[in-house]
Amino acid sequence: MEHKTSAKQWIALLAMSMGVFMGLLDVTVVNVALPTMVTDFHTTFTNLQWVLNAYMLVYAVSLLIMSKLGDMYGRKKIFLGSLVLFVIASAINGMATNLLVLDIGRGVQAIGGAGMMSLSMALVTSNFDGKDRGLALGILGSVIGVSTASGPLIGGFLIEHFGWPAIFYVNVPVGLIAVILTMVYVNETPSYGKGQKIDLMGMLFSALGLFAVIYGLIVKESKPHLSWLNLQVSGYLIGGLLLLIIFVIIELHVDSPMVNMKMFKRPHFIGIVIVAFALGAGIYSFNTFLTALMQNYIGYSALQTGIRQLTMSMWSLILGPIVGILSSRYSKKWMISISLFVGGAGFLLVAHAVGPKVSFETLWPGMVLMGITNGMVNPLLNTTGMEGVKPSEMGMVSGLLNVFRQIGTTVGVVGLGLVQDTKYENYLNAHLGSVNMPAVAFSGLKKALVEAGPFSGHSIAFSTRISHAPFAHEFQQVVIRAYDSGMRTVSIVAAIIVIVGGLAAAILLKNHVSSVEISENNKNVE
Repeated sequence: MEHKTSAKQWIALLAMSMGVFMGLLDVTVVNVALPTMVTDFHTTFTNLQWVLNAYMLVYAVSLLIMSKLGDMYGRKKIFLGSLVLFVIASAINGMATNLLVLDIGRGVQAIGGAGMMSLSMALVTSNFDGKDRGLALGILGSVIGVSTASGPLIGGFLIEHFGWPAIFYVNVPVGLIAVILTMVYVNETPSYGKGQKIDLMGMLFSALGLFAVIYGLIVKESKPHLSWLNLQVSGYLIGGLLLLIIFVIIELHVDSPMVNMKMFKRPHFIGIVIVAFALGAGIYSFNTFLTALMQNYIGYSALQTGIRQLTMSMWSLILGPIVGILSSRYSKKWMISISLFVGGAGFLLVAHAVGPKVSFETLWPGMVLMGITNGMVNPLLNTTGMEGVKPSEMGMVSGLLNVFRQIGTTVGVVGLGLVQDTKYENYLNAHLGSVNMPAVAFSGLKKALVEAGPFSGHSIAFSTRISHAPFAHEFQQVVIRAYDSGMRTVSIVAAIIVIVGGLAAAILLKNHVSSVEISENNKNVE
């Protein structure tokens, strides 16, 4: 007989959703605050880069470790501790008077965000039964989708009305409410780690390996003209891969491994991992490029951009609960696969819309399809990823899905950025010479455009000084078309990524996976 879900369980879901929303929002919300921070800290965008990178790096490195600690010692305990840590770090970040304090605070905040994110899915699974579990995971998936897409809107509003510290201070009251609700309403899970030794070597090598790989990608992103063979890039990437290989070898030989490598023998799990990676590399990473297009080239403010991006993010809010219900009736495999193909079509529509006269009116049809994909796949990824998983490993599986989604986002930002840079420079090399301007101006402007990159080309071309030059219009058209060339190719590559993810889902996922019922459901294990 199926247990009836109580109001207490839905309040528990609210508490966990609040934590996830804050943790993921802080991955993207800082982007729109950078111009204000440059002024307040009297610094440059380059110096502010670690405000973003510190969070992303520590977040990715901490996901697996926090997942394992939750599985071993109780997911509620680790989730609650992560929530408290996140709130304290947020308050410190809002009060930061220099970049060093802010960078360190962001790293500490990321540990809390990773703990909340990595354990939320497993906690929801263990706090719900039957069909309501699918609905709850669907709602959590919608929260994940909304939080990642709403950074520009929420950040733009807070900065415009209250200043950049508000993007951190807002976490304090929300986080305190989530702490109280978690303490009262969320059921604990058993401490599966009793009698086990902590896999310290596994934790160390996984953290170092992920750090090195992601840092190498960050270096390549910030210095796109560095060769992949340059030691500043290849040294970290190769070193990171070697460390991860050692991590796998360790996990295969210890009695209580941090990650059960046998999971990767299941085609279904491999398919889920590929879908998570494709979602990050395609949908999430593309938001960076879409935001730059709307702000830097079309000319919308951060708030105006965020409002228009509701065209994408609102679908997560609408579809999450619906998908949770549908997933108990229809094939999740085909729902995921078809949804990713829909996203591929959305990217192709955006590619077609990009041009000198691009506007929100030409972009929105593609944005709607991309939003539907995010709104469908995220909840389905949660539900399908947990099927057939042992209760003792649910936290780790949740962590792995988030790690691959985060690595996919990082790889996507770097990879798509390199594609854009290449097409942008190729177009400039082929067409800038046709502009009738002095040789000195040509060499200086070309160098400035290449060094600034596609995101900043528009501000150079339309600066006051250039706008008064006799060759201004012709020069500006070349810059715009160079950017369009890069952005169009980025959209096509993103389409290929999500279509490959859809094919992987169709080939590797199973329609039905034997579910391991969780005996500790609805038991408040103290």
